[in-house]
Amino acid sequence: MANELDEMTGPVNEQGRDVNVIEKQIPAKVGKGTYVFVVCLFILGIIPGLIFLAVYQGAKNYLKGLQQKIQHDASQIDNYLEQRVIILQNLVPLLNKAIDLDKEVLTKVTALRSGNNINGDASRNEVSNTVDNVSRSINVALEAYPDIKAHKEIADAMQQNSYLQREITAAREVYNDSVSAWNQAIFQWPAKALAAARAGYTTRIPFTASKETKEAARQVFFN
Repeated sequence: MANELDEMTGPVNEQGRDVNVIEKQIPAKVGKGTYVFVVCLFILGIIPGLIFLAVYQGAKNYLKGLQQKIQHDASQIDNYLEQRVIILQNLVPLLNKAIDLDKEVLTKVTALRSGNNINGDASRNEVSNTVDNVSRSINVALEAYPDIKAHKEIADAMQQNSYLQREITAAREVYNDSVSAWNQAIFQWPAKALAAARAGYTTRIPFTASKETKEAARQVFFN
């Protein structure tokens, strides 16, 4: 019997495919059959019922613990983002004295200065993408001024910015792993799915790359 997915003879998409994250929260639900199953366990005897109650309580505790881990992972991203915003806010005035930065860069930095409060997954993703865009614009502007790049304060700030960017990338991966574990757990039947449905839990949206970031990744950097 041939392989179902045969890379040698199967259809190949030579154009490739761009993958996007679907930003949709799906509620955890269970049908009547789940409740019938639980009732049947108690009908069979007190021991099967008590065993399920123990498993159900364990599922509730697991989901609550995982929810706290997601919050912890998110706060790590927030901490790195806050540090990166401060560095860029200090860097822009230094650069603006030497070169004329794009007005859009100044506008974005001003917006971050006036209020970079992060409330929820969506705003965290938005702030992160804005910071990435500002940093990318500054890098492009500096390419034309190698002497300024050698300035100690500017060089130190850019080095810290690069370090924090790598830390945010790593923290994003940890956060997305926790979100993936959550999104799978709330549909695991019967105990976790029942606990999630009764608590009104939904799937969570992982960190996503912005449209600008994806377009930048497609550009040709070397000829």
